[in-house]
Amino acid sequence: MAEQAKKHKIHVKKGDTVVVISGKDKGRKGKVRSVEPKTGRVFVEKVNLVSRHTRPTKAAPQGGIVKQEAAIDCSNVMIYCSRCGRPVRIGKDLQISGERLRKCVICGDLFDK
Repeated sequence: MAEQAKKHKIHVKKGDTVVVISGKDKGRKGKVRSVEPKTGRVFVEKVNLVSRHTRPTKAAPQGGIVKQEAAIDCSNVMIYCSRCGRPVRIGKDLQISGERLRKCVICGDLFDK
């Protein structure tokens, strides 16, 4: 019996502006570059930079040490509300058309426009 990969419930989407709430980059703000629902992790621009040692190739003949973003667990980020000016929790808002949109719990501003 093969074990099925469990999909994690992730509250952020690609392109959202988020704030890191724990870890070495606590307080840093950035855009979500990609989301991995299978592992429950997100990649945020200019956050959680790690050094990767690369060997010389034709594309990069120099090789050497390259800084790149590593994944962060989705529980360590919160969506940044531009209207409130701080990280906030999100709620769901049911529209007349039947679609559910994400909204700020504090000010009610919609994230999916």
